[in-house]
Amino acid sequence: MPTATHDPNGSDRYSADVLAGDWRARGRRTIPTLEAERDLVVELAADGFCGAVVEVDTRTVTLEDRFGRKRMFPLGHGFLVDGDAVQLVTPAPKAPTGRLRTASGSFAVDRAPARVALPSRIFVEGRHDAELVEKVWGADLRIEGVVVEYLEGVDVLAAQLDEFRPGPDRRAGILVDHLVPGSKEHRIADAVARGPHGRHVLVVGHPFIDIWQGVKPARLGREAWPVIPRGTEWKHGVCEAFGWPHADQADVARAWQHILGRVRGYGDLEPALLGRVEELIDFVTAPQET
Repeated sequence: MPTATHDPNGSDRYSADVLAGDWRARGRRTIPTLEAERDLVVELAADGFCGAVVEVDTRTVTLEDRFGRKRMFPLGHGFLVDGDAVQLVTPAPKAPTGRLRTASGSFAVDRAPARVALPSRIFVEGRHDAELVEKVWGADLRIEGVVVEYLEGVDVLAAQLDEFRPGPDRRAGILVDHLVPGSKEHRIADAVARGPHGRHVLVVGHPFIDIWQGVKPARLGREAWPVIPRGTEWKHGVCEAFGWPHADQADVARAWQHILGRVRGYGDLEPALLGRVEELIDFVTAPQET
């Protein structure tokens, strides 16, 4: 039997475990990861669809081709950049530079002291409206000392204003859903404007059936909000059209939390809603009348 050999340095060339480590991966090609930054041009390996990154979240990336067509894909493998295979991943958060902005686009005020709430108020129709306003404008409203309350429906607006007693230093700004000519909401708003509180109350509204539509459908990966036939409760109809659970109110509540969770800032909302909320904030924070 031949004797074992050793190199001059004393190491045994047969002592290493040949199965140590990931031996199956030896020789396997490693596909690099690439952050799906906006405007990065990517090709889908499966069918050749080519487009620029226009949106990305923790799970998906949306590409837009040169004809304006958009398609959404799961992040990961299956993409080519300049002909080379890549694995797309969510971009790492960038360290903020310069002055920070709030979700509404305003400059953030650093370490601002707590402010006593103004006597003026903003009223919205329901809980979902209040939660959306808080998510986008909450930081601004706290700086200004503005409280948002919800009415549980525009039908109680007149009674709520009688209780609130608006005045020169106690204004009420009202955000109303579906404020279009001929609607019930429009008639109520007109009555308030002509009523005893009209001078110190501003009623504005958006044209949407519900505040849900104030969120751009693209944030949900949809081209448009569905048209719900008369006689079908609107939110349940939306859930059904989108293929979401809709058996009871708990399903509707979960649907709203999903929608609200997709909102990151003012850019995710429709201009018809943005302008009205800004108008109300300006109204209730205007200098006191003399």
